[in-house]
Amino acid sequence: MKEDRPEWAACIGRFQLLHDAQLALIRKGLELAPRCAVLVGSAFQARSPRNPFTFQERVATIRLALSEDERERVDFAAIREVFDEKRWAAQVRSAMAKLTGSDRTRIVLVGHRKDPTSDYLDDFPGWPLHDIGRLGEIHGKALRAALFGSDSLDAALAAIGSQVPASTLDFLRAWAQLPFLDKLREEWRELAEEHDKWACAPYPPVFVTVDAVVRVADQVLLIRRGRAPGKGLLAVPGGFIEQRETAYQSAVRELQEETGFELFPSEMDHALKAARVFDHPDRSQRGRVITHAFYFDFGARMLPEIAGSDDAAEARWVPIAELPSLEEQFHDDHFHILDSFLGITEDATLKSPAPD
Repeated sequence: MKEDRPEWAACIGRFQLLHDAQLALIRKGLELAPRCAVLVGSAFQARSPRNPFTFQERVATIRLALSEDERERVDFAAIREVFDEKRWAAQVRSAMAKLTGSDRTRIVLVGHRKDPTSDYLDDFPGWPLHDIGRLGEIHGKALRAALFGSDSLDAALAAIGSQVPASTLDFLRAWAQLPFLDKLREEWRELAEEHDKWACAPYPPVFVTVDAVVRVADQVLLIRRGRAPGKGLLAVPGGFIEQRETAYQSAVRELQEETGFELFPSEMDHALKAARVFDHPDRSQRGRVITHAFYFDFGARMLPEIAGSDDAAEARWVPIAELPSLEEQFHDDHFHILDSFLGITEDATLKSPAPD
């Protein structure tokens, strides 16, 4: 029946970078419904080899690939990476309700089940799924590897040219003139070298790390990373667990080594308010990294003296109220770790991305 036709189509992805299969997904959405919502994930992540393009840049590449008539029927929403499936799904639903003006809109979800990363398609039982099927072997990760793994932009574009829209190639030529490509190439290569070290291991490695969220009054202790991955980005103090330490002992040691923060053990024990494990498979660019994060709240007192050292180029106290404005400067999931303990975002409501 006509009244059962979807009013909106929903296409969800990171679009890092836009390729032909993703464009086909959006166009199928426009065939199925009068309007199509493109929900762009990892919208507020810092630039990295995994997330090289901002939300605004990804919107631009999609709009450039569409015809004028298609552009008029497509709307975009920014989806925060929260590394929590239930909260993420609630965020997507909230974004769709905001776009459509109702939580009762008839929506068709357009996607493709290709591997475990497609399990998110099951998180929207009220939205019938239109599976468009496999559209060739096109993967964003391989396209980014071609882009960052070559010293020659022309060679990189030639390698990916058959898999992306011509407008995306034009966008990349212009984007390459901005001061991002060389830094991302360097970080991609350092990560590739690190991955190569474990290539002969009998099993894929799983790394265990620790992090310390330290609060004094209305301020939190952050570092600026001095090494790749994430060199120059903000993070909470932390590092790899040592063989003969508990996770708590490693967290306290890393805190002292990176920031100089050191109090009596009894003070540390009293200030410890919570500990959580962050184990999302995609939380770290290094690979499978599980971290144990410890939250210390020292209440109202003078800020202890700190100084960046070891792997930290800088250590500083930052007002908690300023953290939302710094979200796009954080390494990996460290904003999410802070949010988990401090309730920075409080709910699934999205902020609007900053304009270009």
